[in-house]
Amino acid sequence: MNKKTAILCVLVIFMMASCKKEKETKISQKDNFWVVLDSEKAQKTEGEWSWEFQLKRPGDYNIQIFRKGKQDTALSKVSVMSAGVTLAEYPETIFVIGETENEETISQFAKTIKFDKAGLQTLTLKSDTPIDKIRISPQYNKNLGFGTDKYYDDWLKMHNSPEKQQALEWFKQAKFGMFIHWGLYSQAGGIWKGKRMEEAPAIGPKVSEWLMYKFEISRNEYAELAKTFNPDKTFAQNIAKLAKDSGMKYVVITSKHHDGFALFDSKVSEFDMVDATPYKADVVMELYDACLAEGLAFGVYYSHGNDWFDGADGNFKNVKKVNDSLGILSHPNGKNLWDPSPNTHAEYITQKALPQVSELLEALPELRLIWFDGDGYITENQAFEFYKTVYNSNPNVLVNRRVGFDFGDYLDAGDNKIPSASEKMSKHFETCGTTNNSWAYKSYDDDWKSTKELLYYLVDIASKGGNFLLNIGPDGEGHVPEQSAQGLLELGDWLKTNGEAIYGTTRWTTTREGNEDALLGGTEHRAKKGFSQTFSARDFWFTAKENKVYAIAFVQAETTVTIKSLKLANGKVESVRLLGDSSEIPWKQSVDGLEVDLTGIKTGLNGYVLEIIMKNE
Repeated sequence: MNKKTAILCVLVIFMMASCKKEKETKISQKDNFWVVLDSEKAQKTEGEWSWEFQLKRPGDYNIQIFRKGKQDTALSKVSVMSAGVTLAEYPETIFVIGETENEETISQFAKTIKFDKAGLQTLTLKSDTPIDKIRISPQYNKNLGFGTDKYYDDWLKMHNSPEKQQALEWFKQAKFGMFIHWGLYSQAGGIWKGKRMEEAPAIGPKVSEWLMYKFEISRNEYAELAKTFNPDKTFAQNIAKLAKDSGMKYVVITSKHHDGFALFDSKVSEFDMVDATPYKADVVMELYDACLAEGLAFGVYYSHGNDWFDGADGNFKNVKKVNDSLGILSHPNGKNLWDPSPNTHAEYITQKALPQVSELLEALPELRLIWFDGDGYITENQAFEFYKTVYNSNPNVLVNRRVGFDFGDYLDAGDNKIPSASEKMSKHFETCGTTNNSWAYKSYDDDWKSTKELLYYLVDIASKGGNFLLNIGPDGEGHVPEQSAQGLLELGDWLKTNGEAIYGTTRWTTTREGNEDALLGGTEHRAKKGFSQTFSARDFWFTAKENKVYAIAFVQAETTVTIKSLKLANGKVESVRLLGDSSEIPWKQSVDGLEVDLTGIKTGLNGYVLEIIMKNE
């Protein structure tokens, strides 16, 4: 062996030893998405433990501390640092698990840590109290993806089918839809026996479609509401016309919400519009026909995981039993624990939920989407079965994320939530929003969003490439509150002039300039914070279509404006046009931006849109 060969051998042996050591010291995420950090494998200093580990799935995680034996003494203040976040708390003891002699005490931080990226991570813990191990486990209500990946390949084949992709292309073009929350609860208007939703005993959302849950109304008593549910016969035509006049392209109605009542004629349940009410007609079919007559696409919302009438306890006890043995918290939000039906949740899935989804698909051949909700504690297999049922019946029907385990064809950002411009979405997204602070009719909620606020949400979402599904909550007669309808109609007026800047557009290289990204953080967030966004002549939002860029302003045109994002470095401008106006507009482009002279131009109170055609280079 010569000298060079000997050196090479030494290097190879050293590298192999290093790789082996690295493999031993780095910890990987398990199939159940836990990461277990043993104190014996940590890098230790006085009162401090540090680990490196591999994370497969980004998401929100709980941080749990394990101590050997049954510990009666609470933990002192502990700090943990990971993913750029520091938590400093007195973690509460939540479980003692294991058999006698092998017990473990588990304490958990109240706040979670969000890991934005997969890959190598570090975690450092500081504590005066000795620990046995750390467990990083998914936050109970934050799904991390395709579960075990068992069904991923089969799902992907269906999702990538020509029918699904064509349907997705339609969806991306549509941009703006109407959501309708309507059912037995609409008669109550958020009040039960003289008490408002905010006075109800149960913890949970204060939106009025949760009436049965919040007041823990028995199934028999709740069923009495069906006997008086006899809305206006012109409901379907009125709603379809409102959606059309508001510039919406599709309509989605709650065919069955969590209360278990179906607005359609079902063969597997008599708790429906035809069998249980004096109306005696299938209102879903009526609205379907009315929407098609108006040239609108049609979709249905269906609560598949939660059904407070026939869905037992929502599988809560089974999940809790397993979770308790593992030291994982289970939360009963949305589960009927006060008067559950005597069947099992699994029986409900096979005997009611899946058959009703099949009924809807058979009855509505031109259905465009099913908006599932309440996935909660359904299993991965059940979630996949819902997706597969839809695909096998009609592959042109889109399925949303909440079918469970990320088996959706598109994402929803959350109820009244708009993602930030920097947030990367793995699929096309939709934001669903309300015109006040409740989804279903709430007789005393007069916090109506102004036309300017609703328009801002529509434009902001479109600038980020998404769809806006804007909700109405008709009352028990089927009438839409005047303030809600007025806001929608004014949006429709704006879209008649400026719809080119919304329909069929995509995200441009820049989403906005001037104004900060004011995020909508959820239904209750908006209810508490209100809307304080202000706009100036320097603020613009952008959308794009082919070689066109649309610059959208929320104030009236007055004099000359400069759009900095359209400087020469970002492409040469060929022409500039004000949507809805045929007059010529003076403009010039420089290294500093696009200067447009709008002196003397009359625009609406809700602003204007400039169409900028870029030169093809």
